Amino acid sequence: MAGKDRAAGGCRGGPGAAGAAAPVAAGAGEAGRGVWAALPVPALVIDAEGRIVAANPAAEIFLNASARALAGRLLSDRLPVSTPIDEALARARAGLAAIAIHDAVVVTHERAPVPATLHLGPFDDRPGHVLVVVSPSEHAGRLGRGGAGPAARRAIGMAEMLAHEIRNPLAGISGAAQLLAMGLAGPDRELTGLIVEETRRIVLLLEEVEEFGRQRPPRPGAVNLHDLAERARRSAAVGFAAHMTIVTDYDPSLPAARADPDQILQVLLNLLRNAAEASPGGGTIRLRSFYEPGLRRRRGDGVGEALPLALEVIDDGPGVPPAIAGEVFEPFVSGRADGTGLGLALVARIIADHGGLVTLDSAPGRTVVRLSLPVARGAAAEGTGEGTGKGEGG
Repeated sequence: MAGKDRAAGGCRGGPGAAGAAAPVAAGAGEAGRGVWAALPVPALVIDAEGRIVAANPAAEIFLNASARALAGRLLSDRLPVSTPIDEALARARAGLAAIAIHDAVVVTHERAPVPATLHLGPFDDRPGHVLVVVSPSEHAGRLGRGGAGPAARRAIGMAEMLAHEIRNPLAGISGAAQLLAMGLAGPDRELTGLIVEETRRIVLLLEEVEEFGRQRPPRPGAVNLHDLAERARRSAAVGFAAHMTIVTDYDPSLPAARADPDQILQVLLNLLRNAAEASPGGGTIRLRSFYEPGLRRRRGDGVGEALPLALEVIDDGPGVPPAIAGEVFEPFVSGRADGTGLGLALVARIIADHGGLVTLDSAPGRTVVRLSLPVARGAAAEGTGEGTGKGEGG
């Protein structure tokens, strides 16, 4: 079952996985194959020599490679682990017991090192084969953010009310300061100018809060994600990200997404701005798209929907402070002293309204924000035109 599904996506992520899934499918029955495909965490089967013979869809996503591409590769090459596991593998092969290795750190070459628990156990009746299940410690935190929760919505409502109530007094303070300035000179006039500037800054903050609360529902249509990414890149390159180098790595076979173009453009601009502000001294931002078969999200009506279109914004800045890494998509959470904490919250809200997912992987030197969106109804898996392939700007 899994192999058949992956073969359909072979044109985008390498050959299908029918061969690599065979050890799992053989004799497992339809129910067993369905469980293998539905496992929400990465699972691999390795042989007596430590080579991968099967990978479930979650492992393909985690390792960013098809099951067929992984088949025959050494586990130690594709999934380096900070803790030596040879002895644990030997015990599992001997069938002595299932083993859990806690506090391991795994590296997948496509993301920052990930803390994880590894579960090892003898696999079926095949001598020397071991089932390896990877449970990332940040797995729950990486699940797509689904907009603001009840507490956050109450906070947003309170902020909107306060914004409305504060706006009128601020206008009076600013007007009074400007009148006073007419009869003053020297340092006193500078102080009134400071009052006016600070009231303007607060008004801009209040407008941002109100804009967050008034976000309209999306008007989805068939959207070329590369067109939107290029529009955002060009705008950033001549403005707030002029000090950055922006490179692109697009999958030209990506089909159209079902999305609101204005809102997705706003999301991309927010993410590019965050990446640029994280590196005031300059750096590199990478825009990357690819097809991610197997990723699904269950909608509110219980129906699962595929989210195969992935668009990433990657930067080489200092990363998100660990203390707030699990809360960066919540309103009013910011890693910068002058931040409002609404940029990423707005990103999460818009993507959630689209039925998509947004995830964050961050470590010093590499931060990846990934957007996962559905395919437009009836969209063919053909090249999307402008902005395909690799390039550089900025």
